[in-house]
Amino acid sequence: MKITEINNVCFIGAGTMGCANAITAGLAGYKVIIFDISTNSLDSVPLRLKEIGDFLAMQGLVLQSEVKNVISKIKTTNDLVLATAHADLVSESVFENLDVKREVHKQLDRLCLPHTIITTNTSSFLVSEIEDVVSNDRGPLFAALHSHLGSVLVDIVGGPRTFLGTIDILERYVLSLNAFPLILKKESQGYVLNAMLGSVLTTSMLLCQSGNATVVEIDRAWMSQQVVKIGPFGLIDLFGLNVVYESWQNPRPISDYEINKAKIMTLLKPYIELDELGVKKGKGFYSYPNPDYAQLYFLSVEDDRKECNYSILRSALINAAVILAVNEVSSPDIIDNTWKVAMTSPSGPFEILNSLGGETYLKLLNKQISQGWFNNETTTIVKTYINNSMM
Repeated sequence: MKITEINNVCFIGAGTMGCANAITAGLAGYKVIIFDISTNSLDSVPLRLKEIGDFLAMQGLVLQSEVKNVISKIKTTNDLVLATAHADLVSESVFENLDVKREVHKQLDRLCLPHTIITTNTSSFLVSEIEDVVSNDRGPLFAALHSHLGSVLVDIVGGPRTFLGTIDILERYVLSLNAFPLILKKESQGYVLNAMLGSVLTTSMLLCQSGNATVVEIDRAWMSQQVVKIGPFGLIDLFGLNVVYESWQNPRPISDYEINKAKIMTLLKPYIELDELGVKKGKGFYSYPNPDYAQLYFLSVEDDRKECNYSILRSALINAAVILAVNEVSSPDIIDNTWKVAMTSPSGPFEILNSLGGETYLKLLNKQISQGWFNNETTTIVKTYINNSMM
């Protein structure tokens, strides 16, 4: 059931994420309009909405008749004035380019009604990197509202000027979508889920590019041990190889970034050049609509390196989770719950760490460091945290 403060919701960007968020809002009873500067993108909206709606109906989350009714009511426009004229909430999902996002939010601030809450769905940038372009009056009504494709998790992060009342409204809005709101204590690159998942995906791509394991071996190891229906490369196909590729064009203040970027570009570029971008193109690391990982035989194949491959990915997950906790972005129990809710996995990273035991994990981690999988900058923080936890 929709909340009283919000009736009209405007989605900026007619890509997959914008359309997915639009149909979710429509199903919850909100009046929805989608804006995009590209008429070609807008022409693709009906098909995108149908595909998303069909997926939701196939999962048993909604009735097909409900989906058709909602889609028929969603409006589209390439006129930003018209799109924002009645908006109580604006959700921006343009592509991940900081200059573009900042320019879009300058325009939104100028055009939106005084009470309109403006949010960004950015997956790469901090709230503070965007929100300083809006006025002093708008600053308290600005936040990140970040959804995850295929998940009920929605991150909520305030900026330096965001009112607590704005966070409260956004939390209740997310709940009205039958979604799971995660309010972060502070802004952090990748929020909570993406920080962990990004670490796993990066390590998976490096593991594959190094020749130590194949796409299938990595996904099989992850799916069998995490007890999930999709592996790292299946997820990359879902997100879009071009999206992952483009995300690596934004510099990050982490060690080994340029080295890892070069390796990952080497892995992804051949697929990009062939326009094999994943699910949306029918082919990526797997072929669709019936990828190998969805077949019954996929997990039954024996693999001598399964435990070794999973161990490296498990460490990538645990390390990322520990750093989030150390930086006080969120607490271990919330981090665990976030992972379990978003990934439908039975255990969170801290639960996995506890089941291994700190001493055992440190021995494994030291071995993986010696093999070159993790750097000292990251692991020093992790080791200190675990050693302190064992005292």
